[in-house]
Amino acid sequence: MGRPGPGGGGRGSPLWALPEELLLLLCSYLDARALGRLGQTCRRLRLFAARDTLWRRPAQACLHAGYSAAGADLAPGIPVKERVKVSWNWRHGRCQRATLLKWKRNLMPWMQLDGNCLYLSQAEDIWAYRLRPDGAGLQRRPQAIFSGHQEDVCRFVLANGHVVSGGGDGNIALHEVHGALSIRFSAHEQEVNCVDSRGGIVASGSRDRTAKVWSLSPGGARQCLHTVQTEDRVWSVAINIPEGLGAVTPAPLCFPSGQLATSLGTDFHRGAGVLDVLYETPSTLLSCGYDTYIRYWDVRANTRQCVREWEDDGNHMIASGSSYYGVVRLWDKRHSRCLQSFSLSAPTSSPVYCLRFNITHLYAALASALHVLDFTSP
Repeated sequence: MGRPGPGGGGRGSPLWALPEELLLLLCSYLDARALGRLGQTCRRLRLFAARDTLWRRPAQACLHAGYSAAGADLAPGIPVKERVKVSWNWRHGRCQRATLLKWKRNLMPWMQLDGNCLYLSQAEDIWAYRLRPDGAGLQRRPQAIFSGHQEDVCRFVLANGHVVSGGGDGNIALHEVHGALSIRFSAHEQEVNCVDSRGGIVASGSRDRTAKVWSLSPGGARQCLHTVQTEDRVWSVAINIPEGLGAVTPAPLCFPSGQLATSLGTDFHRGAGVLDVLYETPSTLLSCGYDTYIRYWDVRANTRQCVREWEDDGNHMIASGSSYYGVVRLWDKRHSRCLQSFSLSAPTSSPVYCLRFNITHLYAALASALHVLDFTSP
């Protein structure tokens, strides 16, 4: 490389006589460690070696570095080199912990994360908090509070600029995020355990053993399009566009026609229950439940047996929460063992009711507090 010139910029090195395109090509073969060492050589190389172009290939091989499976950049506002560093912290469990909120009585909170805003259910209301620029804290006052239930909110989702929630009063409520429109209607005879919304429809599931599909069109709002009778309470629903609707009771799949299409798996023990499902693509989904397993399904291959399963529940990462002692675990889908484990409520026992994470932070809602794990500066 040669020694730096008098200005410390390495201008006397023959390296800089090469065209920039050739330098980029040569450095593109370096791994993350070699690029880091190259950047320590001189100030000019530090700037050169920090370019996103050089770090993109190492980042795509990292865990949760902000790239989709197809290679799309999911976090263009964060330098790729910084994402590689944060990915290393995720993998090795290097983080700072903090408690963002506490409340006096035990609740069953649910969360949604939307850019720089975190939505959190607290009893009958949903509170919207603006995240601080560093992501490790919340603005002191909520920017909005959405009310519409007479009993606790069970689940809610964000869809097309609306907050759609289901409550213990059997009602579904819709609120405009940036407007005054608010709709509430009776949906089920018992509590609404779960809701999902997409493509102008709302799906709901209840303790009354039914899953229902509702219209959100201007002239047909509150109209029930289909009712699916099940054998047990419905704990989770997920709409898969364009394929249709997935409802879990423990694990059937149905479509907007209202007809049951198939069931996922046949070996669940009675009472095991699938508590939540998440579609990754129109044909693949993840499920988790009381039996401590996360399962990965591909409905194109086999609906009777999952493709892969992980016991005890960006790039290949899964976060899961336990039903006791507030334990959060991080997983790499390419491996069967968990990467890291964090206990957030010991010695007091609490379920982890909801987890949300972005490139740099993980948020966990327990019975009496909201916790954050900050992986940017351990």
